[in-house]
Amino acid sequence: MNTPLLEQWRAAWEPALAAWSRFTRLRDARLCHTTMEAAKQGLQGSFAMIRLLDQSVVVDLQSVQELGLQDYAVEILAHEIGHHILAPATAADQFRLVARLRRALPTLEAHAPMVGNLYTDLYINDRLQRQAGLRMADIYRRLEAHHQQANHSKVWLLYMRIYEELWKLPKGDLGGGAADDAIDTDAWLGARLIRVYARDWMDGAGRFATLLLPYLVEGQDQAQEFSRMFDTRDAAEGCEPAGGQQIEPGELEPAIHPVHDPRISGLENGTPPEAGADQQGGQTREPFEYGEILKASGVKLNEEQIAIRYYRERALPHLISFPKMPAPSTDLLQLEGVEAWQIGDPLEQIDWLQSVIQSPRPIPGVTTVQRRYGPDGVRQPKPTPVDLDMYVDSSGSMPDPRRRTSYLALAGAIIALSALRAGSRVQVTLWSGKNQFMSTDGFTRNEDEVLGILTGFYGGATCFPIHKLRDTFSSKRACRTHILMISDDGITTMFDRDERGNDGWSIAATALKNGDAGGTMALNIPTNWEQDEPSWYQRAYKDLKRARSDQDWQIHAIAQFEDLVEFARAFSRRHYAPTSAPQKEHP
Repeated sequence: MNTPLLEQWRAAWEPALAAWSRFTRLRDARLCHTTMEAAKQGLQGSFAMIRLLDQSVVVDLQSVQELGLQDYAVEILAHEIGHHILAPATAADQFRLVARLRRALPTLEAHAPMVGNLYTDLYINDRLQRQAGLRMADIYRRLEAHHQQANHSKVWLLYMRIYEELWKLPKGDLGGGAADDAIDTDAWLGARLIRVYARDWMDGAGRFATLLLPYLVEGQDQAQEFSRMFDTRDAAEGCEPAGGQQIEPGELEPAIHPVHDPRISGLENGTPPEAGADQQGGQTREPFEYGEILKASGVKLNEEQIAIRYYRERALPHLISFPKMPAPSTDLLQLEGVEAWQIGDPLEQIDWLQSVIQSPRPIPGVTTVQRRYGPDGVRQPKPTPVDLDMYVDSSGSMPDPRRRTSYLALAGAIIALSALRAGSRVQVTLWSGKNQFMSTDGFTRNEDEVLGILTGFYGGATCFPIHKLRDTFSSKRACRTHILMISDDGITTMFDRDERGNDGWSIAATALKNGDAGGTMALNIPTNWEQDEPSWYQRAYKDLKRARSDQDWQIHAIAQFEDLVEFARAFSRRHYAPTSAPQKEHP
């Protein structure tokens, strides 16, 4: 349905793009006639929003009319375009921004999305008002006229005063008239911050959050007050959180108040921005914090989906290379055809039959031919990959992978994903106490199914599911299968008797025989475990010695859980690297 308002806003799209650059190109805005239609696009609360997934702008024209903003099409559209062009611009920067704000808002991390929206709006609106000559101040006058709360919060007063300072407007022109001297001072600092960090807006985020922090603790519902302007609420919905688990050095820099930043305040006794900054790179955040950042950015995933993405992304740098087709390696030659025999070539190389076929009267060097041979182009068959049967301990001595980093889950992810990349099938079993276990649906090539099991958690007692090992290898498998155990000394419960009274030692021996690709144990035990221990460890270590000597289990002592990552890398390359065919292990 075309209406004059719709046509007016459609015509404003090109001028809005030109407000940033005449070369700016985005898909046309989604202009919705009604609030219900806008809700189907994911727009709730605000009269406009952005989507970083498809670089879209969505506008609720019904709400625009209710607020009296129908004549500000260019301004509103240019503002939304600014979120795609300037800040946050990408989903990765949205994750980075939220992460920095959360660190600067202790105990008030839930406000990080709103603070990030207000912060990026300041940069966008200041540029459009001053450089593009758009009427951004008029929009806030309209919003002030439609303000529904009886009294403004201090955050609202401070925010409006910052705009009044930026644009040299009289106090109260945009709604900051009730601000006291303290708010006026902070508003001046906020305006200075926006100008000073205009080219490095990410670095100023923590300072802006620190400026707002005392005002956020007053307890008033600021989120409701700013809901009409919350256009980045779900900006990153549907986006892949690439790099979201990595902590960048700038994020670890202490968030200082703008008054202590000499670049802003001009005070010589201020604390330089670099002071105390932790410049160590390569650190990773915990899964819980990673999940909170994704949720705050609009990514709608449950805990299992977040954990799967977290461990997949952390495992990626450690995986083996993708397999390549092996080049021909035979020395045999095959006939490729004939070529001219010329005077000077060996006489015995003349193919007289083919020469006579071409000409009944052979003329040496003219009609004579010789056979041409080349290497055999038949490629060698690719080695058949070995399947993997993995058992991961999830007892009370192990961390919950969804709360903090579990190196057992990470090592399992590295090995399992490497095996899948090599063409193998994987079965994963997570186990803890009696009857506490879960497995993939047999051997699978489904990454999400494998990672979903690895990121589960029990936290109970320790009782290996002997029956699972027994049933998996009750008969010889069609494909050779390596058995991998990731645990601690509690793995020796696998040698107890099962519910049928069968000896665990016999079950383990049968599994190794029918798997026909060896077995490995990566155990969190001291590196000197082979020495006699006077404590209760003695029996467990004796069982491990027997497993190695009698059944050929390869036992790797992992002194710290962090060392499991290096073990996983070495194991993956030894068994699944494309340059070497997997082989049965030997001592």
